[in-house]
Amino acid sequence: MNIEIVPVCEKHKSVLRQLIELYCYDFSEYTHDEVDEHGFYGYSYLDHYWTDETRHPFFIKVNGNYAGFVLVSNRCRYITNEKAHTISEFFIMRRYRRQNVGDFAAKYIFDLFKGDWEVRVLDVNKPAHPFWNKVINGYTNGEHIFHSEPTPDWDGFGYSFKSI
Repeated sequence: MNIEIVPVCEKHKSVLRQLIELYCYDFSEYTHDEVDEHGFYGYSYLDHYWTDETRHPFFIKVNGNYAGFVLVSNRCRYITNEKAHTISEFFIMRRYRRQNVGDFAAKYIFDLFKGDWEVRVLDVNKPAHPFWNKVINGYTNGEHIFHSEPTPDWDGFGYSFKSI
């Protein structure tokens, strides 16, 4: 299996938009979001990935096929360092789950952006809990901080760590 992490150029924004729709559909199980009058969930920050230098979109490909995406930004909740990174959105299509595609993609991205990192998980997204716990514990050899303090606008937990 050949896994690639590929920056999304603006001319492929429509592909990313479609993958985000699949992600939002999957995620609606937890968020209870509804489609709009045109049948779309939408993602209000999509255009920002080509206008804001602190946002970075990537496709995840397996054997040349789209398998998901990862969106990186500096919009951290627990870390105050302006240069820290966070995974804003992370999606692996169902067909590619449980094949170490997500594990590879996450670690690749952590290595690509050295320094402080934060990964947040919604509490209701129960399948994501063991995945991120395994990935981050493995990547950091247990050297991370676990944040579990809910806030008025965040019902989840997070990990912070350093990528060296």
